[in-house]
Amino acid sequence: MLRYDYELAKAADILVRELFELKRGETFVITADTESDWRVVNATAAAAHVCGAKPMVILTHSPLGVSEAADPMLPVDALVGALKGASAWVEFNNEWLLYSTPYNEAMAANKELRYMNLVGMNVDMMVRLIGRVNYPVLSEFLQKVYDMTLQTTHFRFTTPAGEDLEFDFDPERRVSLSKGYANQPGSNFLAGQIAWAPKFETINGVLVFDGSVVPPLGKLDQPIRMTVEKGEITKVEGGREAVEFERWMNSWNHPQMRRLAHASWSFHPGALLTGDIVEDERVWGATEWGIGAVGPILSYQDEPIYAPSHTDGICLNTSAWLDGKPLMEKGQIVNEELLPLAEKLGKA
Repeated sequence: MLRYDYELAKAADILVRELFELKRGETFVITADTESDWRVVNATAAAAHVCGAKPMVILTHSPLGVSEAADPMLPVDALVGALKGASAWVEFNNEWLLYSTPYNEAMAANKELRYMNLVGMNVDMMVRLIGRVNYPVLSEFLQKVYDMTLQTTHFRFTTPAGEDLEFDFDPERRVSLSKGYANQPGSNFLAGQIAWAPKFETINGVLVFDGSVVPPLGKLDQPIRMTVEKGEITKVEGGREAVEFERWMNSWNHPQMRRLAHASWSFHPGALLTGDIVEDERVWGATEWGIGAVGPILSYQDEPIYAPSHTDGICLNTSAWLDGKPLMEKGQIVNEELLPLAEKLGKA
């Protein structure tokens, strides 16, 4: 096991001071479950205490599911009550609360709550993904990709694994930009991801997950190939994992669980494919697709699309065209405006 005692302390300090901008007297809720890395939890609580905030650690058992599927196994009312009174909340749960009833009700009731999703965070990830990041350069890079995304009406993605998917985008829909900061109210995420909901009925082609799928599988041994027609997965092909994945989607007996929910760019210079989704969906040059529930942060006019669960799948080494212009080729940036920043981040 990597110790990283000094490096972890620095990463926790960056998290609470630079990213959350915690202030003296603020209540800082840290949620975790029995699968969480307790060293990360303690280091973060200590850093919050040092900067004068009031850390409150909530540990629950690990539910057998995520989002609303976890509700029956959670102390829902108690969690909502604590989060309604919090200034800031970092989620280290491995079985995540994002899109669960405690998350939905707390975010609706506490409009000043600053939430950051760091599900499954461990010591190694904390050091690489938070403690060793050039945030100003990464922020500038992500902002440029965000701006390019907003200006694009038609996308095409391909991968060496056989993906070839095209879709349109409505600029009136939101695009979620994750620079890693949680200094503003609302939902915030680890740096390195830009997510948006396409026009679902325009998504057609072949989607291939060859990195990981969480839940229910984790890191993949073989690709999962899916035929997509008007945003719906109509056919699943592959080996044992493809069979298991399709069985999982069908087990919910809900049509939204076979529909795509969002697309995402993945650009974090320190991210590795590990099977931990919070890191996997930021592997440089990959793209990620969500299936199932669409939260209000991405849905059209703040109207969420209900589904009983949500899963995310990773497509490695993506080639991408924005209105016919190449952005990257097999995971490598080719856009001339972005290349100098990619070089500074060590990814050119």
